[in-house]
Amino acid sequence: MTTLRAQSDAFFRELSVPIAQKTGLTYLPEYAPTIAYATAGYTILHLIIAPAFSKAVFPETYRSLRGRKGRNNWNIRIVSFVNAIVLSWLAYLCLGRSELSNDKAFGWHPSIGTANAVAVGHFIWDSLDSIINFSDVGFVIHGLSCMLLYSLTFRPYLGFYSPRFLLWELSTPFLNIHWCLDKLGKTGSTLQYINGIILLSTFFSVRICYGWYMSYGFMHTLWEVKDQVPKVFTYTLFAGNIILNSLNLFWFSKMISTIRKRFQADVLEKSDKPTANGKIDGKAN
Repeated sequence: MTTLRAQSDAFFRELSVPIAQKTGLTYLPEYAPTIAYATAGYTILHLIIAPAFSKAVFPETYRSLRGRKGRNNWNIRIVSFVNAIVLSWLAYLCLGRSELSNDKAFGWHPSIGTANAVAVGHFIWDSLDSIINFSDVGFVIHGLSCMLLYSLTFRPYLGFYSPRFLLWELSTPFLNIHWCLDKLGKTGSTLQYINGIILLSTFFSVRICYGWYMSYGFMHTLWEVKDQVPKVFTYTLFAGNIILNSLNLFWFSKMISTIRKRFQADVLEKSDKPTANGKIDGKAN
């Protein structure tokens, strides 16, 4: 087993060497096996573990989902939920590293390599699924942009910022819970209302407030070292950061609109119910 793992590691390292040499991603070969295993792990979770888990724990709900697309969306939510916890924990382990804070542009620490490799593996899976099961161009752009941005950190480059942007995932579990509650027949419930408040608060805190604050520092550092890296790196990271922050703002506005409509509709539905005397209570409306 150990020999097989060593052979597998060597294969992926050797496979990544030409890419590393052409792009200057020095640490890519060292973490190429982790990227490959993470991609495979998320794929297995998506295609095998998530369906088996859902059939065992939520048999009626899973059977009621409409066709392959409906079940695929459910399975994606499970992968996303697990990934958010994993990446948030790995990102947390990277914080407080003096090697990174002392050199925000080119600092390096092994914890960064592990976190970013798992993130790249996830975004490879995410990009492939978004393309194969296309539903929204925003998801395709998000997956490809993140895959590219986190790959560039293996130069090393801007490793200080990558775990801080990975903390955006803190809002993802609540988004998935909110979606799943709809499928479980809990739309408009108190549980979904509380989760919706937590979702909006967390999303706004980590992706908008903290995200834009870190993006300001990111752009500043990017500009400071623009002459020390290939221009394509600078342009790619600048454009990618703008795209991701724009998507966060767009998705936040959609979440507000969706949650507001859901609970306003629930209030109106309850207010239209006849009262004890058989009439509709106008005050509730």
